[in-house]
Amino acid sequence: MSKKYGKLAQDIVEKLGGKENITDAYHCQTRLRFKIVDEQKVDKEGLGELEGVATYLVNAGVHQVVIGTHVKEVFEEIEKKVNVTAKNEPSSEKKSIFNLIIEFVAGTFQPIIPALSGAGMVKAVLALLVVFNVVSVESQTYYLLNLFADGVFFFLPMMLAFTVAQKLRCNPILAASVAAMMMHPNWGALVAAGDPVNFFDIIPFTLTTYTGSVIPILLIILVQSYVEKLLNRVIPKSVELVFVPMLTFLIMGTLAFSVLGPIGSIIGGYLAAFFTFLSVNASWVPAVLIGGFLPIMVMFGLHNGVAPLGVMQMAELGYDSIFGPGCVCSNIAQATASAVVAFRTKDKKLKQLAISGSITAYMGITEPTLYGVNLPKKYPLIAAMIGGGAGGLYAGLTNTHRFATGSSGLPAILLYIGDNSMTFFWNIVIALIISAVVSAVLTYILSFKFEKEVEIPSFKEVILEDTTITNPIKGNVIPLSEVQDGAFASGALGMGFAIEPIEGKVIAPFNGKVEAVFPTKHAIGLVSDTGIELLIHIGLNTVALKGQYFDTLVESGQTVKKGQAILNFDLEKIKEAGYETQVPVVITNSLQYSSIELTNKGQLVNNEEVLTVRV
Repeated sequence: MSKKYGKLAQDIVEKLGGKENITDAYHCQTRLRFKIVDEQKVDKEGLGELEGVATYLVNAGVHQVVIGTHVKEVFEEIEKKVNVTAKNEPSSEKKSIFNLIIEFVAGTFQPIIPALSGAGMVKAVLALLVVFNVVSVESQTYYLLNLFADGVFFFLPMMLAFTVAQKLRCNPILAASVAAMMMHPNWGALVAAGDPVNFFDIIPFTLTTYTGSVIPILLIILVQSYVEKLLNRVIPKSVELVFVPMLTFLIMGTLAFSVLGPIGSIIGGYLAAFFTFLSVNASWVPAVLIGGFLPIMVMFGLHNGVAPLGVMQMAELGYDSIFGPGCVCSNIAQATASAVVAFRTKDKKLKQLAISGSITAYMGITEPTLYGVNLPKKYPLIAAMIGGGAGGLYAGLTNTHRFATGSSGLPAILLYIGDNSMTFFWNIVIALIISAVVSAVLTYILSFKFEKEVEIPSFKEVILEDTTITNPIKGNVIPLSEVQDGAFASGALGMGFAIEPIEGKVIAPFNGKVEAVFPTKHAIGLVSDTGIELLIHIGLNTVALKGQYFDTLVESGQTVKKGQAILNFDLEKIKEAGYETQVPVVITNSLQYSSIELTNKGQLVNNEEVLTVRV
């Protein structure tokens, strides 16, 4: 059910400047993608800090909110709140030619990836059945299963025509229809016959087969977008329904067979020659570059411009050695690095995130672990890049390639079964083992330097007792409901109170121990001798200060006495930095108590009784 993500969806829309500021919304496997009217209205910092959002970034003019594998459920709620059909004015942001190309290529190929993946897995299953002699290549079953998989690749120009037309804002049905002309069996018969074809005995049509091609249809629909716009402008509205399609077919059919298709085929031929040259003379280069630098490409959106090269190579040569091998090596390296972090870290939240992120990365989806674990921790990202490059080097030197497009996780190894051989399968398995081993070893070694070991203090068993909590900071004591943060004000994190401080000194409100000192020093966790678990959080969103203006006076596991100074902070500097200085004081194990009552409020000094807790 998506309803549980309603609040998150609403917060995302608000942080993006409201529904009026959003012109388009869609999603991929792990992230929401938005096009925005006015970038100045976007609360970039707030988006990144939302609970449930791994990170926020902008690539090629598209605002991306990384959610994770449950992104579809979140998007269902987004759709209820955003009218993407509204004709808002486009953003005035100027995009570079490079970004425009990346955005165009990504938008063109992204919608057809599921179809290519499904067909690729059918091909992999078919290859397994042949290798293990379950079906014969002469059987009807082989013929039909091959048909199931090849349909997508055979009619690839029609699907590309549709998606290109959507990007160029021309009629996608007319675009697919023009592609259908080029796929028509009668044209195939003319090509097979080999006799010259002249339109009206004047215009020569070059005999070229367009099934499974990429470049010709891109050129054709690019030109068609301008032809359509011109026709829509000059033809009266009363007859455009008939004459615009008719003239589009006549003009584009002629141009496609006589000029644009042949030019595209020539370019495709040069592209195939380039791929062949790489495969023969420098097969290791693409796999090493993709295997080592794919995480950086993902962060900047460059992978969207590189991945289609693999599709083009497959359309020209029947296999992909440009993108697939390096990509799967990189993903397995990242998954392994994240798994080692989960093994080494003492941070329970990070451990949980690293385990779940590692599992999804092994399946080919790396964004959760990239943005949630490897990038923030840095050292696992470095180890994964080296490991991915090492595996890619082996895959490249052995000229390993895949025979179908699909996922880039462990299931993808089936895509390397082809040519009635298991050679490429075993080569990719060895490459993945190299990636995993190198990444694991380097991550483990680096963790001794970068992963701080935190001893978890062992507390003696306590019997909960009625307790009075005193004011830890001099200032104005207010109910927790008045805190300017929904999570604290709602009581979701526990019951308690808040302080509007007038000085930057925090004292222990009871006898007990320090449970946790946050690395950013903006919060401290205490446990009283009577069992109360207390969180003192200095300011709101002050985690972003990364410890600046804070000075902790105690360590985790240290015993403290009531009234002992435990933390100092620079109140004025925090205000100058633009942060709210309210201090929530929350009992995180509130459910264990029958009553938590605020007994005193207003202007109070340190050590005055504030809260009564009863078992």
